[in-house]
Amino acid sequence: MNYPDMDRIYQEVPLDSIPWNSEIPPDALIELVQSDTIRPCRTIDLGCGAGNYAIYLSGLGFDVTGVDSAPTAIAIAREHAKNKHASCRFIVADLLGNVEEVPGMFNFAYDWEFLHHIFPEDREQYVRKVHKLLTPEAIYFSVCFSEKDPQFGGVGKFRKTRVGTTLYFSSESELEDLFSPFFSIRELKTIKIEGKTGAHCAISVLMDKR
Repeated sequence: MNYPDMDRIYQEVPLDSIPWNSEIPPDALIELVQSDTIRPCRTIDLGCGAGNYAIYLSGLGFDVTGVDSAPTAIAIAREHAKNKHASCRFIVADLLGNVEEVPGMFNFAYDWEFLHHIFPEDREQYVRKVHKLLTPEAIYFSVCFSEKDPQFGGVGKFRKTRVGTTLYFSSESELEDLFSPFFSIRELKTIKIEGKTGAHCAISVLMDKR
């Protein structure tokens, strides 16, 4: 199964019509900040898209680098940051390929509803790259669609969206098996998230680098 051309989506689909693009930070991320679970530090936004959440964290004092494989998304993110006088950085990089161009090490990493864009055969490679980018005892927060969710009219593991992407819907046990060799899991749970088309179920994992 091939991955879609994400850059084409950002070129051809208006931002308001891209399902995952939202300027409003998700409650689960806000809660991590407000509870002091994460505090301002060197942060990487994995699959940052248009950069909305990186800009949000930057405004709270986080030193944020956003990474995405789509050059058009990164160009949009840079323009948004400029307009909002945010000091975060945005880099084009393939998180399944060479991440050498991503500078430095990070104390906090998050991928907000990005992991379900990565198919099972590539997930361990991805997690290894995330692990390599983090300092000892760094925190990693990952959220992706749950197989219990009826999104896109299906109950299968692979489901196609209206913008042409194919997503993989995970179980809690799959994610525990994926992350536990590299990270100590603090909390793994299924949560409800408000989205553009209503609420959906996702699995959130909060963990520490081993």
